[in-house]
Amino acid sequence: MTNHFRCLPLSGFIVCAALLTGCDGQENPQQHAQAPQVSVHIVKSAPLAVTTELPGRTDAYRVAEVRPQVSGIILHRNFTEGSDVKAGDSLYQIDPATYEAAYDNAKGELVKAQAAANIAHLTVKRYVPLVGTQYVSKQEYDQAVATAQQADASVVAAKAGVESARINLAYTKVTSPINGRIGKSSVTEGALVTNGQATALATVQQLDPIYVDVTQSSSDFMRLKQQTSLQKGDTSSVELLMENGQPYPLKGTLQFSDVTVDESTGSITLRALFPNPQHMLLPGMFVRARIDEGTQPDAILVPQQGVTRTPRGDATVLVVN
Repeated sequence: MTNHFRCLPLSGFIVCAALLTGCDGQENPQQHAQAPQVSVHIVKSAPLAVTTELPGRTDAYRVAEVRPQVSGIILHRNFTEGSDVKAGDSLYQIDPATYEAAYDNAKGELVKAQAAANIAHLTVKRYVPLVGTQYVSKQEYDQAVATAQQADASVVAAKAGVESARINLAYTKVTSPINGRIGKSSVTEGALVTNGQATALATVQQLDPIYVDVTQSSSDFMRLKQQTSLQKGDTSSVELLMENGQPYPLKGTLQFSDVTVDESTGSITLRALFPNPQHMLLPGMFVRARIDEGTQPDAILVPQQGVTRTPRGDATVLVVN
């Protein structure tokens, strides 16, 4: 008869010895009941992977709130809510008329500044051979040089004005800063938006890969860290159970553990990273994560059926000679 058992690790167990003896060498003639059949399992130590199952929630890998960087009227919305967008894709078009005029004006100011600088430098060039004569004094020459330098500074400022106007004009085209899935739009065509407004126009979230944040009590975390017999690998593998109890098909890796303990809950946060190419996981989903904590090299494994508990909850087994 073959018996199959599921084995569980024991950190310690109480050994009980059962000795069957007769009293004064006498047998009770009434005790002829057949002895019950029992199963015997030989225990031995073996390496055991230590895992912890913890609750957690999914979180987007990147989140970008799209806000206008210039003020104006929304002319067009160029995306479908809930669709995937790429970095640089046009999301909104703000009325560019005012900014086009400002850009043209800045370019005109640059041309004017360059013309003034050209005249100033020509004046200095004419004064050079006349300095020290009765026609041009040293003071007049110095004044001409200073005027040329001021004209050069005006050119630099005008170039900066052109660049600023060009940037503002480009900002009328609101683009996506990252690859991801865009959510609901908070504005429609015709809405007035302002630079630095508190309300985002839309939010883009990168879902592949995706984070899973789980919490673990600080006492459990320290206990695992202090177990010198627990051999840690280079990386911790993480498995995931979804909201419906089904396992997620792809494994993740543990990224980091929080450096502080939450005073209100006495727990720390662990963050794992999972590939999510099919977008099965969405931000905010409740999941359970099985984290590989390491390996117990000399764990003693016994069948679950052979383990009983004392009133204090200690695991006990029966050892028979």
